[in-house]
Amino acid sequence: MASNAFGTIFRITTWGESHGKGIGVVIDGCPAGLDICDEEINQALAIRAPGRNTFTTPRKETDLAEIYSGVFEGKTTGAPISIVIHNHDVRSSSYEPIKHLLRPGHANFTYLEKYGAFDYRGGGRSSARETACRVAAGAVAKKLLAHYGIQTCAYLAAVGEVHAVVAMDNLATLNAVTVANPIFCPDAMAAAQMMDNITAAKDAGDSLGGIVTFVASGLPVGLGDPVYEKLEANLAKAMMSMPASKGFEMGDGFAAARMSGSTHNDSFMMNQDKVETRTNHAGGTLGGLSTGMPLFGQVAFKPTSSINKPQETIDTKGVQAEFKLPEGSRHDPCVAIRAVPVVDAMCALVLADAILLNRCARI
Repeated sequence: MASNAFGTIFRITTWGESHGKGIGVVIDGCPAGLDICDEEINQALAIRAPGRNTFTTPRKETDLAEIYSGVFEGKTTGAPISIVIHNHDVRSSSYEPIKHLLRPGHANFTYLEKYGAFDYRGGGRSSARETACRVAAGAVAKKLLAHYGIQTCAYLAAVGEVHAVVAMDNLATLNAVTVANPIFCPDAMAAAQMMDNITAAKDAGDSLGGIVTFVASGLPVGLGDPVYEKLEANLAKAMMSMPASKGFEMGDGFAAARMSGSTHNDSFMMNQDKVETRTNHAGGTLGGLSTGMPLFGQVAFKPTSSINKPQETIDTKGVQAEFKLPEGSRHDPCVAIRAVPVVDAMCALVLADAILLNRCARI
């Protein structure tokens, strides 16, 4: 399994499994002199942490990060930053009754076929537990971006057929309102309906999918690199590397296919001494490079595969069987909720890498 790293200069490598002793991340390429501490990382992890309310998994993990290297007297040294998060609330025995069954919607079939082995305890390496490492690294990336005046934000934009209506003109306010909401949806009316629908699905032993929007402001013109390192291409890879992600779009995305060129084109104008566009259908990029306009896109997440309903399957020997979650199983009824801080982190990681790469663009 040789694909555990992401990024070019600001590069992360994550490690660990859902029910192992711990998980962690090593960050390479972070410039020296950046102020960072455990507490800042833990604040980010607390937003993603399980067991916050009835709309997420009841698994209780403190998710306290410890910086093992790369930081001295509160500042990065330029050396690799190693961050460790210990696992505590594991119940591996719950998975014993189903360890020989192929789980519908899960990766144990493909892992077994490819590697000949699979850690069935909570999904092992394929578990969303790994995303805590991304959030920890994202906290460092967001601190670096803040140095350059760049802000990022993500929020829950839809659950099932319920869609939020959100203004994205002030990211500081949007961030505050989003984090204060139990499901990270800044539209209070839409959030209430989403929560009702999630509760109904959970009570019925089912789950729901959702859409997460990400936004970034303060970007300079020119982040990204043609042809194979386009900014939106790297964002797409970042988002589609997340567990349960099934769709990605930038700007108007798939809706652009139903528009005319005269409608979709963003006309240019001068705003004092700065070139801007009157609209932003493109989502903040042209030719794979940032335009300086707000960057935004969306990520679609499938319904949680772990549901409390009997499902037809086979065992590892090919014998027909029924799959049913063991008593006491703990799963998110809507994975898109806790995906919000992970989407934000992945956006920040891509942009931090792009900022550092952009230093090589010209004299």
